[in-house]
Amino acid sequence: MIHPGHSAPDGRPPPAREPITARILAVDDDPRNLVALEAMLATPGLEIVTAASGPEALRLLLRDDFALILLDVQMPGMDGYELAGLIRNRARSSRVPIIFLTAFNKDDVHVFRGYSAGAVDYVFKPIEPLILRSKIDVLVDLYRKTEEVRRGAEEERRLLMENLRVRGEKLAAERALRRRDEHQSLVLGALPIALYTASIQEDHRRLHFTNDSVTRITGFTPQDFLRALDFWETRLHPEDHERVMGELHTAGQDAVTLEYRFRCADDTERTILDHLVVVRDEDGEARDYYGLWLDNSDRRQLEQQLLHASKLEAIGRLTGGIAHDFNNMLAVVMGSLELLQRSLGDNKSARRRADMAMEGARRCADLTNRLLTFSRRQSLQSSVTDLKILVPTIVELVRRTLGERIEIGLDIAPDAWPVFVDRSQFETALINLSVNARDAMPDGGRLTIGVRNVPPAGEEPGPGLVEVFVADTGEGMSPEVLERVFEPFFTTKESGKGTGLGLSMIYGFAQQSGGAIAIESQPGEGTTVRLTLPRTERPLEAPAASVPDAAPPPGNGETILVVEDDPAVRQVAVSTLTTLGYTVSEAANGDEALTRLRDGNPVRLVFSDVTMPGPLTGVDLAREVRRLQPEVGVLLTTGYVGEDVQLDEGVEILPKPYQTHDLAQKLRGLLRSA
Repeated sequence: MIHPGHSAPDGRPPPAREPITARILAVDDDPRNLVALEAMLATPGLEIVTAASGPEALRLLLRDDFALILLDVQMPGMDGYELAGLIRNRARSSRVPIIFLTAFNKDDVHVFRGYSAGAVDYVFKPIEPLILRSKIDVLVDLYRKTEEVRRGAEEERRLLMENLRVRGEKLAAERALRRRDEHQSLVLGALPIALYTASIQEDHRRLHFTNDSVTRITGFTPQDFLRALDFWETRLHPEDHERVMGELHTAGQDAVTLEYRFRCADDTERTILDHLVVVRDEDGEARDYYGLWLDNSDRRQLEQQLLHASKLEAIGRLTGGIAHDFNNMLAVVMGSLELLQRSLGDNKSARRRADMAMEGARRCADLTNRLLTFSRRQSLQSSVTDLKILVPTIVELVRRTLGERIEIGLDIAPDAWPVFVDRSQFETALINLSVNARDAMPDGGRLTIGVRNVPPAGEEPGPGLVEVFVADTGEGMSPEVLERVFEPFFTTKESGKGTGLGLSMIYGFAQQSGGAIAIESQPGEGTTVRLTLPRTERPLEAPAASVPDAAPPPGNGETILVVEDDPAVRQVAVSTLTTLGYTVSEAANGDEALTRLRDGNPVRLVFSDVTMPGPLTGVDLAREVRRLQPEVGVLLTTGYVGEDVQLDEGVEILPKPYQTHDLAQKLRGLLRSA
């Protein structure tokens, strides 16, 4: 064991330990008491942090760690007992000692209540400084000893890991030395590396390969490179030829590195990294080149994929960032339009304009949802789906859209496995692929849609995959277009005939569903899109009975508390709920909502936004409502659920922008079950 003060395994002295500062949180609504406490406890090594209310104390506890909390019992709004309960319910602050300060409530009942709320001690006002200091000294000393033990254990662990690392490096170095010769032969035999020599004096570059790895890379034998003086040069990609030959002729006399595309024996192209150095004779004259070929194709492909993924991630983050505000604005627009439509009566002209505006707003909402799906930031409503039933149904829906000149064939395996996907997103994906295929066959052709099982290969774990493929006999795509097909807003269609989001949306849907998408295409030879999804072993669910369109179910005067920080969105929600027949109360944030609930006002349901300023988000508010008043229902709404938002199981959420009918259905269901 390495003790404090001893050197680390690498000879470095151990880092000096920083003095442990104990931070004490004093909570009292009377600023004079806070000033007195600061003066009373002013000591080196103690930092006194003050808070004038319960919410302010909670915010401080979210930000910092404290050795001790001095808590006044009598405070307006949130008293000391309630604040202590909240502190104990939070994992970060659950173990912080609490000392209650009170000038009242000295009877046993209140003292017992304080200890039940999590206090470790009581100090009655007026405070005796010596008594308070002695109690605090004990707890601070305990905190410092605990912190010192923790830091010591962390230091011991760090030194132990450092020791293990050094010993591991030593053993690895010894093994590497023993196996160096073996590794060299294995590397040359397994890696896509080929060694060669070439004469400097020859006009043409003839490569004399010294191992057979070049055959594995290009399909040509070493003898093939010697059968013609310009064999190597004729296999260069035309776009690289001039650059490579120029770099070769103007290179210095020591070394040069070239990268180019080389046409192999099967006419496929590989990216070659060609590094060559000059070999000199005894007189120092350049005699030959000694070169090394490295097949760089996979690395180049990975770089392109990484670049593509980086573009997608950047656009995804941008989409997620604007989705909340954009959907909030759409909620105001669509909610106001619905209210307006109800007030227009028989004015057909005005109703037609309102309907057009509503349709435009819905298309905006759909565009946002597509972007969120592409960026994998949209919540999926997944269920067990039998593609043997769903795919033919979708094909029948789009058959008329594709036209009579498109022949449609189905190739669905009778034993195709079920998958766990969002049916709506899958339908949209298959329709988009079918429409894309139709556009690639302007003079007609054949479209084949199939479903087949892909069992696990060899020892590969997992239940297997289900592949959905869409193949057409259309124009196909060039390699340049194929490289960019998943980029959002990239389209080869004329302006106004496509958003460029179809394949991007399918890409995001596949990734979010745990699957993948791949495209095979050659100009003039058609295109095949393969969408693979994980097989699910969950049982198939019984299909839900269809419900005819009906008017939104009205309320019966129940009181609903609307919690929304955006005034415009809140006003639309209040107006909509009032129109539905509910009694509505308002709050601008979580703290205000809790205050209204504590005031005793009868509330049947809380309808809250998820993202709000202040210490309480909508999710936090839902937990507090369930804890304080479990009989009150909770419905959350949001324009965008970020990756950092963790919804509790069973919490109902209504995405923005929502329509009156969807809101009414959610409310009636929750109120019936409450």
